[in-house]
Amino acid sequence: MPITPDTKNWTWVLERPCPECGFAPDAVAYRDVPRLVRDAVVVWQRVLAEPAIEVRPDESTWSKLEYGAHTRDVFRMMHARLNLMLVLVDPDFLNWDQDDTAVERDYGAQSSATVAHELAAAGRAIAEAFELVPDADLGRTGRRTDGSRFTVESLAKYFVHDIVHHRWDVTGEAFAGARSAGS
Repeated sequence: MPITPDTKNWTWVLERPCPECGFAPDAVAYRDVPRLVRDAVVVWQRVLAEPAIEVRPDESTWSKLEYGAHTRDVFRMMHARLNLMLVLVDPDFLNWDQDDTAVERDYGAQSSATVAHELAAAGRAIAEAFELVPDADLGRTGRRTDGSRFTVESLAKYFVHDIVHHRWDVTGEAFAGARSAGS
């Protein structure tokens, strides 16, 4: 059964802290992103190994398994968008409806072991992709079909909020900041 779709435009998290998960955009430097992704992969491996992860806490909230499958797909989608930004001039991103994807791919019926494996692979891939972007390319742009514009750097922060928020959704662990020494 699908949950109530999230229709918020979350781009505001690039300007101010998220009151739910504690993510603060000013606390994240671009070069923190690969480490934050790798840290998230470790947490997700633990979460996806828990018993009864396919049980929804209520009718309006995804199960931990569904959040894990979604996070895997966020890794993949943002990796594709990053690649577009690095090879094209100001590309338009294809629309992605996360709620339709959850239903079409039946997130709740997927194997937790498969989701854990695929999430880890997708997480490693996008962490490496962000790591390899030269500073000269951080200002390259792209845009969603709703008109929201991103640079490589702002896409990275937007993406990190998504994975931090979903970690909070399933563990209750608030974001503690990320600034690296010397950042």
